[in-house]
Amino acid sequence: MDAETGALSGTAGLITGGGSGIGLASAIALAGDGMSVTIMGRNPEKLEAAAAEIRSKARGGAQVAVSCGDVTDEAAVIEAVGTAISFTGGLDAAVASAGDGTIGPIIATEVDEWDRVLAVCLTGVFLVFKHAGAKIAANPAGGSMVAISSLASTRTHRFMGPYAVAKAGVDMLVKSTADELGEVGVRVNGVNPGIIKTDLVAMIEEGDSVGQSYIDNMALGRFGEVSDVAPMVRFLCGPGSEFITGATVPIDGGQHMRRGPDYYDITKALFEDAADGKVP
Repeated sequence: MDAETGALSGTAGLITGGGSGIGLASAIALAGDGMSVTIMGRNPEKLEAAAAEIRSKARGGAQVAVSCGDVTDEAAVIEAVGTAISFTGGLDAAVASAGDGTIGPIIATEVDEWDRVLAVCLTGVFLVFKHAGAKIAANPAGGSMVAISSLASTRTHRFMGPYAVAKAGVDMLVKSTADELGEVGVRVNGVNPGIIKTDLVAMIEEGDSVGQSYIDNMALGRFGEVSDVAPMVRFLCGPGSEFITGATVPIDGGQHMRRGPDYYDITKALFEDAADGKVP
């Protein structure tokens, strides 16, 4: 392989949540190995800035496109898939990275907030798997889909119930889709990060009580970086992982061996007595 070509040259992929965080880092890793990528997100300015960064690090003829839309909108996902296949006429990979969260006691969670988190974190992944999966299944060489799940899918995150439930659903969706599409050569896997330094958790610092509850339960004892996650996404999307499907890979400094974090102090400040199980 030519050093300037990249193992993924000539392939195309879609990355949702590609404007920042793990999604952007994954898009950079894929384009850096030659894959033409389409990034999807809700903020056009953020997407264009991300696309410029990806282009500066792409090689092997990789191209970059943007598709502005919400992953909870099926028509927007269909449009993003259409943009992604415009490079080569097909689709080789999809990374479902868009997500959102919430904090609060179950007894004080509004139905609208519950629905919002499940829509972004779970239904959004379903829509990507549905529409990107169909295009990848039509590819004679098959391909790969990767969901960005969470440590919260397997370890309770106290006062983050809707998010944890959604991510547990993502893990089962990964397995179900992998089981269905394996016979047509589509591999489906997930990664389960612990706390990674992104905009989504910018309010958590290593020195505060919540941050310390993460660190105390990690074998490696530090917050993760997006650069800790993107290489695994790249691996699962390309050569070297052809016999891996239905897997969910923890990338959490070893926290999956212990227990999840405790958001009590933040929740107490926001919800007062409801954090102690008292109905407001």
